[in-house]
Amino acid sequence: MGRVFAIGDVHGCLTALQTVVKHLKFEPDDEVIALGDYVDRGPDSKGVIDLLMALRKQTRLITLRGNHEVMMLISRSQGLDYFESWLDAGGVDTLVSYGASDLSEVPEGHWQFIKDTVPYHEGTTHFFVHANVRPKVPLMEQREQELYWERFDDNKKPHCSGKIMVCGHTPQKSGKPANRGHAVCIDTFSYGGGWVTCLEVATGQYWQGNQKGELREGRLEKP
Repeated sequence: MGRVFAIGDVHGCLTALQTVVKHLKFEPDDEVIALGDYVDRGPDSKGVIDLLMALRKQTRLITLRGNHEVMMLISRSQGLDYFESWLDAGGVDTLVSYGASDLSEVPEGHWQFIKDTVPYHEGTTHFFVHANVRPKVPLMEQREQELYWERFDDNKKPHCSGKIMVCGHTPQKSGKPANRGHAVCIDTFSYGGGWVTCLEVATGQYWQGNQKGELREGRLEKP
């Protein structure tokens, strides 16, 4: 078993993600859990998915589903009203990255990548979700509302599993991950001029890249 990493929300920020991936040089036996929200708001959602699909061939990549993947999937199957809501939530930037006017022009391989995303991943000492969980409910019984939409600010108590939660979804505009001891949020506002964060969960060390191609590293602050 190699190292275990978690990558926070990317939101189409390809340069930021590339910066981290090139530096860390993931090994075949590393486990890399991407926490969702690969698309929308940033300039190159297509490039982000291309990179993750390539990364899957190099290391043990697990891709979680974020609320923006949820919206994109629903937009494909629902009517015009939902599609327009997704556009307002950053979907227009995703379409531009594909050079597309509608979702029918997104490659089927990319749709399959999005469909294959999972709601959570559980390890020995940590579990990984996009947004949040209800503390007294087992992971397999969590509702989509918590997994994809609930804010990190509402996370007050440890989960009944006794494991540490690693999540994204709630932008930390300070640019630093938030650590509560029982829960860590690594969405560091990539699309808003912040950073894409990659956390090594065993050590608490993290690496961050931004859209300028800058790299920095740090360690989780004590709760």
